[in-house]
Amino acid sequence: MTTTPPPPTAVEVEPRRRLHPLSPILHGAKSIAVVVAALSWQTLSQVGLERFALVVLVLALGVVVFSLVNWLTTGYHIVGRELRISDGLIWRRNRAIPLERLQAVELRRPLLAQLTGLAELRLEVVGGSKTEAPLAYLTVRDAAALRERLLALAGRTTAAVAQENAGPQVAAAALERPLVRVSNRDLVISQLLTPQAFFLPVGVAFVVLQFVMEAQWTFIGIASTVTAMAGVLLQPVRRVLQDWDFRLAHDPGGRLVVRYGLLETRSQVVPLHRVQSVGVTWPLLWRGHKWMHLRLDIAGYAGEQGSDSKRSDRLLPVGEFETARGLVWEVLPGVDLATLATTPPPKRARWLHPLELPYLGAGLAPDVFVSRWGLLTREMSVVPYARLQSVRVIQGPLQRRLGLATVYADTAGGRSGQARDRDLAEAWALAEQLAVRARLARTSMTTSALPDEAFWQRPVQP
Repeated sequence: MTTTPPPPTAVEVEPRRRLHPLSPILHGAKSIAVVVAALSWQTLSQVGLERFALVVLVLALGVVVFSLVNWLTTGYHIVGRELRISDGLIWRRNRAIPLERLQAVELRRPLLAQLTGLAELRLEVVGGSKTEAPLAYLTVRDAAALRERLLALAGRTTAAVAQENAGPQVAAAALERPLVRVSNRDLVISQLLTPQAFFLPVGVAFVVLQFVMEAQWTFIGIASTVTAMAGVLLQPVRRVLQDWDFRLAHDPGGRLVVRYGLLETRSQVVPLHRVQSVGVTWPLLWRGHKWMHLRLDIAGYAGEQGSDSKRSDRLLPVGEFETARGLVWEVLPGVDLATLATTPPPKRARWLHPLELPYLGAGLAPDVFVSRWGLLTREMSVVPYARLQSVRVIQGPLQRRLGLATVYADTAGGRSGQARDRDLAEAWALAEQLAVRARLARTSMTTSALPDEAFWQRPVQP
């Protein structure tokens, strides 16, 4: 007697969800602003105010209709450990994003989104050349809940399994542990102490002088002058607005939470094991205040093409050494910024770096590879051995004549630690040490037993 096997249990699929109904309006408003800016004041003077307004109105209607159709055809849902997004009317596009490739999730709130209580969710994945699948727009509560769920599923923690079984509902997040909050006063002063700020009076004077000499006292002339002056003032003002009210915290899961921005607020959650390196910068005009800047190199973080969003990897926009020292310890446990030691290249490298040679250096610490460079603006890179992907030894034509070589320690984030212009034998020995320490770090073995070479003894100075 044969028995028929029972039918397989049907898997409950989460229904596809749409973005917030106000999304087409926000997208349309942003596109209309871009169109109006592209038309320029010169177009207004040529076609007249009435025709200009008619053109803007027609374009606005087209943009709104296009945004509405795009909203109706866009949806997302989570299936297993994938985020699936579908969009498009004529050409349908379906994307499946494996959550194990997720590097960071950022919650953004541009000005219009802040006024309407909405937010945009941006995903950064391994190997992405740009931001993957931005979800714009959701309510702040829905965006925060979706972010927590995606990060939990990506980590496959116990909480993730519980959330996967329970559905999309996410419990309220526990309290975070604050790390640092940057003073807005220090932020403004730091931007005044930049070359752009020093050249601002010259740029403004040039624009005003050109306007006075041409004597175009018309509405178009005045508007063009104001627009040109705004372009001169934009760079330092943009940086202040981006980093306004900068805060860092640790969440209960040990991840780094970064929040900043005034007109566009950003909230980014970064798992610490995704951090590839930490960069330290001492600008020339900041050294009088003993200030420095820290940045993170995050694997897979791409940002939008043609924008400044790549700089969302900032760790400390401006701060003193002790603050930076504490943050480096939080991000790279066991790494003390005050004890990192480097040595300069051999003296014959002065033919390649006649002024910068005293500020070049590299060193092997127990857990990280350290390199420094720069004359006016001095920089340092700290790369954990466990994050090294490859080690290269490169010789240029002049380096071959001098018996020098540069060692590059590459990470998945794109930036490389580098020991520039070392003696050739030293470069090969350094490359071998980096490969050995990287292999030991990746297999969870300590590097403290490795002997430190006697020539890595110079302390780091800004």
